[in-house]
Amino acid sequence: MIEINLVPDIKQELIKAQRIRSTVIAGSIVVGVISVAIVSMLVVYVFTVQAVRSTLADNAIKQGSTDLINVPDLSKTLTIQNQLTKISALNSSKKIDSRIFDLLGVIIPPAPNDIQISNLTVDSNTGLITIEGQASNSYAAVEVFRKTIEGATFKYTDADNKQQSVTLASSVSTSNTSYGEDSSGIKVLRFTISFVYAQELFAPTSKNASIIISTKGNATDSYLGVPKSIFVAPAKDLKEGQ
Repeated sequence: MIEINLVPDIKQELIKAQRIRSTVIAGSIVVGVISVAIVSMLVVYVFTVQAVRSTLADNAIKQGSTDLINVPDLSKTLTIQNQLTKISALNSSKKIDSRIFDLLGVIIPPAPNDIQISNLTVDSNTGLITIEGQASNSYAAVEVFRKTIEGATFKYTDADNKQQSVTLASSVSTSNTSYGEDSSGIKVLRFTISFVYAQELFAPTSKNASIIISTKGNATDSYLGVPKSIFVAPAKDLKEGQ
C-alpha cells in the first residue's frame, strides 16, 4: 500500500502548534479552576469556620467565668492558693523573733538589780526595741540594765559559715522614769529603755547565735569610772612586840 502525504510540512507544524495551544489553554483553565476552588475554601474557612470557632471559644470563656463566679468563697480560695505559692519565699525571709527571749535572759541583771518587764515592743520597721519595766533597786538597777545592753555583743555564723560578731544595740536611751508601787505595795522605779538592735539579731541567715555581755556585776557609772585599786580592806592593828 502506498500512502501519499498531501499535507505540506508547514501545515503539519501549524496543526501541531494548535494542539499545543489547546493543551496549554486547557491546563490553564484547570489550574485556574483549582486555584479558585482553593481560594474559595480559604475564604469559607476564614470567614465561616474561624468565626464559628471564635464564637464557640467566647461562649466557653463566658460559661467558665459564670461557673467560677458561682463557686462559693472563690476569692478566699484564690487568696489561699496565692499564699501557698509564696510559702517558701516567706519562710526563707521570715524573722526569728523568738530570739527576743534569749536576749532578755542574758541582758536582765541578777539580784539585787533585777527588773520586771511590763511591756515589750519590737518594731521591725524601725529596728527599735522598747522595754517598759520597773525595778525595786531604783536607779542603780536601771543603770545596770542600760550598761548591760550597751556592752552586749551578738555572735553568729553567717551564710558563708564564717564567725561574725556585731554590737547588739546602739542609741540606747532611758526615759519616763518615775516612782510608783507594785501590786504588793513595794516602792519601785518605773522606766522605759529603748535601743536600735542589730539587724543580724533576728535574721534567718544568722546561725549558731549567742549573746555575750561584757559587763558583770555592778555597772553603774560611779563604779565603772573609779579604779578598783583605790578601794582596799582596812589595815589591822599591830600587836605589841611585833
